[in-house]
Amino acid sequence: MTKQKDNTSFILIGLMLAILMSAMDNTIVTTAMGTIVSQLGDMEQFVWVTSAYMVAVMAGTPIFGKLSDMYGRKRFFIFGIITFLIGSVLCGMAGSIMQLSIFRAVQGIGGGALMPIAFTIIYDIFPLEKRGKMTGLLGAVFGTSSIFGPLLGAYITDTLGWHWVFLINVPIGLVCLGLIIGFYRESLSRSKQRIDWGGAFTLVGSVVCLMFALELGGETYPWGSTVILGLFASFAVLFIAFLFIETRAEEPIISFGMFRNRLYATSSVLALLYGSVFIVATVFIPIYVQGVFGGSATNSGLILMPMMIGSVVGSMLGGFLSTRLSYRTIMMISVFCFVSGIFALSTLSNDTSRMLLTMYSILTGFGVGHSFSVLSMAAVHHFDMRQRGAATSTNSFLRSLGMTLGITIFGIVQRNLVANEMKSVFGGTGAGESAQAFGDMKEILSPEKRMQIPPPILEKITAALSSSIAHTFMWALIPAGLAVLVVLFMPGDRISPQKNRGKQPQHTS
Repeated sequence: MTKQKDNTSFILIGLMLAILMSAMDNTIVTTAMGTIVSQLGDMEQFVWVTSAYMVAVMAGTPIFGKLSDMYGRKRFFIFGIITFLIGSVLCGMAGSIMQLSIFRAVQGIGGGALMPIAFTIIYDIFPLEKRGKMTGLLGAVFGTSSIFGPLLGAYITDTLGWHWVFLINVPIGLVCLGLIIGFYRESLSRSKQRIDWGGAFTLVGSVVCLMFALELGGETYPWGSTVILGLFASFAVLFIAFLFIETRAEEPIISFGMFRNRLYATSSVLALLYGSVFIVATVFIPIYVQGVFGGSATNSGLILMPMMIGSVVGSMLGGFLSTRLSYRTIMMISVFCFVSGIFALSTLSNDTSRMLLTMYSILTGFGVGHSFSVLSMAAVHHFDMRQRGAATSTNSFLRSLGMTLGITIFGIVQRNLVANEMKSVFGGTGAGESAQAFGDMKEILSPEKRMQIPPPILEKITAALSSSIAHTFMWALIPAGLAVLVVLFMPGDRISPQKNRGKQPQHTS
């Protein structure tokens, strides 16, 4: 018994390290983004560094979730770790935005296995009444990545170069790999299922076509061009084919039958909406800080950290309250804070103080933090081990889909807004030629180049940037407001430990 408990502790540490590695990778990259753009250029394409990762995660998540139900969690979790590490090394050697985006996609393939399978293993190991405490621990993991990630990423970027922010994954991943290989022994009882490859390819293909159409439309190609119209048409055809395939597949990649359960359906929709809004904050707050306040990536890390600490506290509190309150009650607290934080961020301007930005960030992080622990628990609440991997992966898939669409759509919104602001400020004036002499918007993200811009012009450029980001947050209030409505439709289910004491985790150490 002692040995089993000891093994379970080592397994838990390994899973926590995997989640730490995946979460820290996002926080490190966001704080380094300003420096990456200033060195590699192509600010118009910087969203692809994030969205390429999200697309790959989205593609792999439902497939790995289904495969883990069929053949076991361990082998695919190990595959995810190794692939993620390979992608990290490649990202560290990238020499352009295009290369970095491609290598981030490799990382994303590994990430598509890490997060959902890690959560599923947690649910396999621990009984229902202990899941709240475990998600509280996962909140502490997010906290560790949030506290050290931005600061470590900023420090490495300023001292060694941004290439090294990806290589920090290697030692963490190797320790995680050793713990999982050495101590995790799972039950071999699995249900024989078939992978819905047709559904997976048509869903991912449809989303990729939509993203390319939105990203390239109006910038690289006119909205009415053959290329853009063809991409939109391909999206429509592939998405309709996906719906057709899923209704007839023996084991669909996303089971519509699960959505008949109202708790699962609302939890999944909330994951989609929360992901689409939260990614906007994590990407644009560092850009705002480095572009408006000036300075290096360290400034971005210090400002982003309070939002992440708030998310940790929210995640841990959500896990703690899950055995005392219903999922709906907890999410009502969450969505109120989340919407309030996004609304506050929509008031950003050149005159916003660091203290106010810190308060807005904490409120936003605290609101979204509850969703990290509560939505994942709610998603698997009514499903057994044979469906748990699919339930968890679908919930993670929808969050990734929301993040992918969010960063693509709101990235386009911000890009168009800042272009219009720049035309409004400099159009038709002598200052317009002076502003163009200092290059594009990425110039103000580099401390060295920023010092070369005359103060009157710099003030106008930073005003255009801050206004565009504030209005982007205002548009983000639309999905945030929809989340309020979805929470109201959640059922009043909650964890009842006394009814589940007979259910033991199906795991051997």
